[in-house]
Formats: sequence, structure tokens, C-alpha cells
Amino acid sequence: MTTADPLETAEIVDLRADHLVRDPFTAFADLRERAPLARATIPGVDPFWIAVRYQDVRTVLSDPRFVNDVNTVDRPASAAGGPDTTAATAETDPAGTLAPAHRTEQVWRARGMPPECAEFLRAGVFGADGARHRRMRGLVHPAFTAGAVERLRPRIEQLAEEYARALAEHADRDGVVDLVAHFAYPLPVTVICELLGIPEPDHPQWRRWSSYLGRGAGPGLDEALRAMVAAARELIERRRAEPAEDLLSRLAAAEGDALDPVETVSLILNLIVAGHETTATLIGNGTAALLAHPEQLALVREDPARLPAAVDELMRWRGPTIGGVPRYATEDLTLAGTLIRKGEAVMPILAGANHDPRVYAEPERLDVCRASAPDRDGPHDAHLGFGHGAHRCLGAALAHEEAVVAFGALLRTYPQLELAVGPEAVERGPNPAAWHLAAVPVRLGPQAPAEG
Repeated sequence: MTTADPLETAEIVDLRADHLVRDPFTAFADLRERAPLARATIPGVDPFWIAVRYQDVRTVLSDPRFVNDVNTVDRPASAAGGPDTTAATAETDPAGTLAPAHRTEQVWRARGMPPECAEFLRAGVFGADGARHRRMRGLVHPAFTAGAVERLRPRIEQLAEEYARALAEHADRDGVVDLVAHFAYPLPVTVICELLGIPEPDHPQWRRWSSYLGRGAGPGLDEALRAMVAAARELIERRRAEPAEDLLSRLAAAEGDALDPVETVSLILNLIVAGHETTATLIGNGTAALLAHPEQLALVREDPARLPAAVDELMRWRGPTIGGVPRYATEDLTLAGTLIRKGEAVMPILAGANHDPRVYAEPERLDVCRASAPDRDGPHDAHLGFGHGAHRCLGAALAHEEAVVAFGALLRTYPQLELAVGPEAVERGPNPAAWHLAAVPVRLGPQAPAEG
């Protein structure tokens, strides 16, 4: 009697299918009940597993047998041609072994990433594990602790107030303005650029470059990536010559000792894109969600102390990230009753996990007063919107605080703020790997007097 090969019997899911791109939360809910693990396909990318249930996703994110760095998982060269290692995409080292195909690199190549930028993708903190991950993360972690974020709060509040009041300057005759372009994006990019030490005149350019990456593909992505790499190198050279009290100076001082030049550039790009794009998306998604649910909006308006919990619920309900970085099995193991072979890739689907009825009662219901999950490990960790384990989002505390402050400033400044279109007419952006809104047209209404 032979056992069926899980690769042959697994359900196949096209991650670019219309129904999944249009409404991943419902589509993954259907899949979650049929099959906890499935095989996913994307044009230009070798197939990989996806995990959609909360506990399985949490395991992939935290079990040390799953790693981010594909090059640490060698398979015998005789395995070439297997489902997760192919002669066309794997890399052979002098010892005659093959690393599994780098799924993230394949995705970005398919989107138009220039070949010469691949080394920066591989060198980043998102693709590191163990000692290298701790070394890179440790260099910047002090700037993102809860205490550091608390010290930043007055500046975040000042910026949020300024951008909120400036919305009226961009509104049309009917008082309608795009919240994404004029509030959700400028606020976090200014915060992260100031934290890094990027000169103020350069902020708009970094915002434009980052937006190309947020769209995921299309014209301009290759030029934006090349320009970001060149600009990051220039910034490091400038800070090496003229040190200041900022993160860029810390990274410049570490280069040659704790960082090599490619790692330095990669870390800068990681911080800017992750510190800007996802937070901007959270603010846009969250505002649209609150305005589309008047009863939830009323709860937050009547008691702004509910905002921290509301941000967590918004991250769970419509978080920016659909799927996390693929992880690679370092040995044969079993996940959700399925054999995962050494070298096979598993993508954790955060959107599936955060709507799992095994953890959340009525998961499709937005509830800003939702109680934390019983196995909550720490602040903002009940949901998996910020990830989990060693790779949990470095800037989670900062993103959470920015969102709390942003929502507070908006609701305080515009007591009659409302969507200018029906919730169904708010268009999603083009990147199928993220849940972000291309624009959030809002009608401002009268502006409240400034406090103080």
C-alpha cells in the first residue's frame, strides 16, 4: 500500500485569480475550511505551499524549522527537477548542492525588478535568519522600541495635526479630498524619513519611489529601484562625512564592521518602504473601514481611548498584508497533517489567519471593542497583522502609534468626516499581494477649531 504524495493531491490555488484578488478574505475563508494547506501558483514563480489557518500560520512564522534565508537550505543536486527546486531557478554551489528557488526574488523579477537589484533583496533583514538577522535588527531596534516611539509621539501628533488641517487646502468645491494622497501617505513617510535622517527636500522623492514598490509592478518600478539604491549609497556617504544624531549615521558608522555595503543599502530600503507603505495603507484602510461602519465610528468618537484597540482590530480585519514572506523548511516536517519536505516553501497567509473562526468569533464582523485572543503574547500580538516570532514587524510599535494618532487627529479635526462615495466604490490599488486602497475620497465637513 502506497501513501499519496501530498504534492499530487493538494488543492491548487491561483493567487492571481479574479475572485481571490477581488475579495481575498472571503476566498481564503472558503479555502481555509476545505484545505488548511494548498499549493499556490503565480506566473513566473515556482509553486509553493500556503497556510491559511491561524495556528498553522503562527507555526510557520515562529517554528525555527522554517527560515527566511533560502540559501541556508541546501538540497542534494540530485533533487533538481523537484517541485520546489528546479534547474532553471535554483542556484548550484561548488559543493554540488541546490538551494530552493527564491520565491520572493522570482516575484519581484516577474514584476520588473532589475537583475542587479536582486542582491539587495537577498541581503535585507527580511531575508536573514539567526545571527545575521539579530545583527542587522539589533542595529536599528533601539529606534523602534516602545520607549523610543513614545518619545516620538509629540512630533507624530504635530505632523498629524498639520496634515489633517491641510486637507482642506486640497479639497474641491464640495469639500471632497483624497485622504490617501494628502494624509495617509505624507504622514508616515515624513516620520520615517526624519527618523532615518533623510533631508526634508528629499522626502517627496522617496515617497514617489516607495509608491512604485507599493503598487507592486508596472512602468517605473525598475527606474525607482535603481534610483533608491543610488540615493541610499549617497546618503551613507554624506553621513559618513557629516555624522548626525540619526539612524543613517548609525548605519554609516556600522558599515565595514557590522554591515557590508550591500546590507547597508538593503536595510535603508527595508526601513523606508516597510516604515512608509504599510503604515500609509493601514491609515487609508482603517479610515475607510470606520467611515463605512457608523456604529463602530461612533464608539471611537465617544471614547478616543478605544483607538489603540481599534487599530488592532483594523489590522486584523483589513490589514495591509495578504501574505507574508515565504519560509523554507530546513527538514522534513508535518504541518496541518501534511508532509512538508526539506526545502519546500510555505507562505503564511495573514488574511486567512486573521479571519479564522477557530480564534475569532464572527471574524467577518468589524468590532473595535473586540477582546484580545486568549493566547495573546504581548501588545498588538493577538492578530498576526504584524507577523509573529523573531521576524515580527520591527516597526510594529511605531506603525501602531502613528495609526492611533492619525485617526485621532482626523476625527477630532473633522467631526462630520464621511466617505464621499459608497463603500463599494472605494477602489483597491493594483498590488494583489496587499490590501490597499488606491484612493479614499472623503467629504471633510466643517473643521473644528484648533485646540489650545
